[in-house]
Amino acid sequence: MNEPDCPWCWKMETIDEFGASDVIWRFPHSVALLGMWQFYQGYCVLVSRSHATELNDLPTDERRAYLDEMCLLAQALQTGYRPHKLNYELLGNQVPHLHWHLFPRYLDDPERMSAVWLGIDKAEREGGAWRRRMETGREERATTAAKIRQALQNLGAPQA
Repeated sequence: MNEPDCPWCWKMETIDEFGASDVIWRFPHSVALLGMWQFYQGYCVLVSRSHATELNDLPTDERRAYLDEMCLLAQALQTGYRPHKLNYELLGNQVPHLHWHLFPRYLDDPERMSAVWLGIDKAEREGGAWRRRMETGREERATTAAKIRQALQNLGAPQA
């Protein structure tokens, strides 16, 4: 069931209009998207296909499958990028539709002991060079998406 004013519901309904550098994988219960903030190389957002505001609102089987899909995406990020640590965040303060943020964190990140949202907030407020820094990865977006997609394929991730 979709909510008419929900931006994630809208994105799920129009997913075919987005390119391969944005849509990484279409799982049965979610869609993996390459996140905007590629300073955290490989950053992805895993959006539930069902509109729910809390994880426990999903039916048990769907919730388990959604979490399994998140784990497959995490494994693909670890395989493709070997981060020092993965940060998982399920917040929903701005958009309550279920979506996980998976942020790879690296030892060469000068702010590795700080929450990612501090740098992102600064990028959104100040723009300019800081925003470009936060949006730019070590490789092109299409290359990053293809690398994660290949890792998911190698893991035998299910597709919708």
